[in-house]
Amino acid sequence: MIKIVYAGAPEFSVAPLQALLDAGHKIVAVITQPDKPVGRKGILTPTPLKKFAKEKGIPVFSFNKIRLHVADVRALGGELMVTCAYGQILTEEILQSFPMGVFNIHASLLPRWRGASPIQHAILAGDAKTGITVMKTDVGLDTGDMLLCIPSEIEPLDTAKTLAEKLSALGGKAIVEALEKLKEGRAVFTRQQDSEATLCKKIEKKSCEIDFMKSAKEIGRLVRAMNPEPLAYTYLKGKLVNFWLAEALAETEGGSCGQVVRADKTGIYVKTGQGVLRILMLQLEGGKCLKAADVVNGRKVAVGDVFGSAQ
Repeated sequence: MIKIVYAGAPEFSVAPLQALLDAGHKIVAVITQPDKPVGRKGILTPTPLKKFAKEKGIPVFSFNKIRLHVADVRALGGELMVTCAYGQILTEEILQSFPMGVFNIHASLLPRWRGASPIQHAILAGDAKTGITVMKTDVGLDTGDMLLCIPSEIEPLDTAKTLAEKLSALGGKAIVEALEKLKEGRAVFTRQQDSEATLCKKIEKKSCEIDFMKSAKEIGRLVRAMNPEPLAYTYLKGKLVNFWLAEALAETEGGSCGQVVRADKTGIYVKTGQGVLRILMLQLEGGKCLKAADVVNGRKVAVGDVFGSAQ
């Protein structure tokens, strides 16, 4: 049993914490982000990790800036710290607060996709696989020595949501295995090759607008990478439309880019710069996410309509 301080925030960080509990480790505290206002009414809402930890009876600390709470962190008495999608950079003082070190569960096969959005960028790039890396944290951005890497395939219709669910579960398996190696003296660390590194920043909504001049493959990856947030979007008859799920087809059609060339119970088919995009799920402005077939049946989208214009 290792006395662990666990830091994270989103749903992604919950499964690894459960895995550590199941493995018999002592979680002395959870550190997460402060509650944030959610929805139109701005209701203060705890992070998914905070909610889970409270249910398990684990003490929770919500530091706005962890670097200002070094004494508080040291007072927790943790031997080791595990971070998972925590969202704050750790200073040298925090790293030195744990005798066994600080270890991060990162959702990529480092050094590929260092940074804030590795799952989305793996899909955007058309990567065939990604995975989980457990690394010993240093003061750099995901630059620490690697203790364990476990690969995972990216399926053709994986979204950021479905891929995150798989990698979260895999992260639980990986951190338990990594800590076993550490505890038993079997840990072997591998330095990252900086020359092979790729970086990914936080996704901004403005980068999610669909350009139908691009290929259907590129657009399909964008749609899947931005599901469930911030969502790839376009316009139809001056109204905002969010795409939730789409796939690329090798078909060729006449018409202009963005034009609906077919619409039936199998989907909404849109011409792109190369190939046809089959839209499977979408959300019209002011409405909820619907299957494309339901949108067609409701006569909200028809052959000849053109996506892509805000006018």
